[in-house]
Amino acid sequence: MMHHYDEPVYLISIVAKMLEIHPQTLRQYERENLICPSRSDGRIRLYSQRDVDKIKMILRLTRELGVNIAGVDIILRLKESVDAMEHEIAELRHELQKANNNRSVAPDKALVTKKSIYEMVIFEE
Repeated sequence: MMHHYDEPVYLISIVAKMLEIHPQTLRQYERENLICPSRSDGRIRLYSQRDVDKIKMILRLTRELGVNIAGVDIILRLKESVDAMEHEIAELRHELQKANNNRSVAPDKALVTKKSIYEMVIFEE
């Protein structure tokens, strides 16, 4: 059965087993506000695939690259900010394309767009 990327379906024990980490690590990440799993009516933590992927990124940053929790927090915030800006740029490009298609901009006006996509690149030695 396929679940939506943001659908909270995994229990903490399942996520811990999938990622080979202790459930206490997940609770610590939550206390540090690095992740925010959903809760069931019975207050049971439920994780989505998006949460799992975010935890994988946290583990990579901390284990493989030696980034501390404060650094991870900064990186995650910057990534969210960049993602939001990319989304806004995509919307503006769409509006610009619609304006060009509707010819609501005079032909003598030059509209210049520059495609730019930002990605977080992590280099390993």
